[in-house]
Amino acid sequence: MAGSKATFDDEADRFEKPVFSAVIRPHRSLSPQGFKTMMVLVCLTSVIAGLPFVIMGFWPVAGFFGLDFLGLYIAFRLSYRQAQAFELLELTPIRLLLRKVSERGETHEWQFNPLWTRLDREVDEEFGLQMLALTSRNEHVVIARDLSPEERETLADAFGRALSNVKRGY
Repeated sequence: MAGSKATFDDEADRFEKPVFSAVIRPHRSLSPQGFKTMMVLVCLTSVIAGLPFVIMGFWPVAGFFGLDFLGLYIAFRLSYRQAQAFELLELTPIRLLLRKVSERGETHEWQFNPLWTRLDREVDEEFGLQMLALTSRNEHVVIARDLSPEERETLADAFGRALSNVKRGY
């Protein structure tokens, strides 16, 4: 009797264990340290460029240099805030979970049956893979929107293989 329970538990674990899992985050080209360095350099450049205008009595020009600095700072802070958003894609033999979390922490979740789900691709000959979506019955959800076409292609290949393997029963 105990042997059959262990077999049942092993079988249940097999169906719940992820076959494929990916966290998709927006790419940011500048690290936090790079951001600080860039802002220091922009600040120094603004001060050095604005100083002659202040000496000549055209002090409002220095204020415009400060506005440029402030605008750049705000734009980068907004960009880093948006980078907190992510998508979780997790495939098990019995469930496909897609969770999208916005930069504000709002969560949207979809669950699909992997046997009824397909991965749709929209490819442009010149620009590569432009759109990737999960389609199941009446639902069509775009995924990996923040990735470059090359990264989207890599994800599509790996996820497509995993989805095919699940449909074939591994």
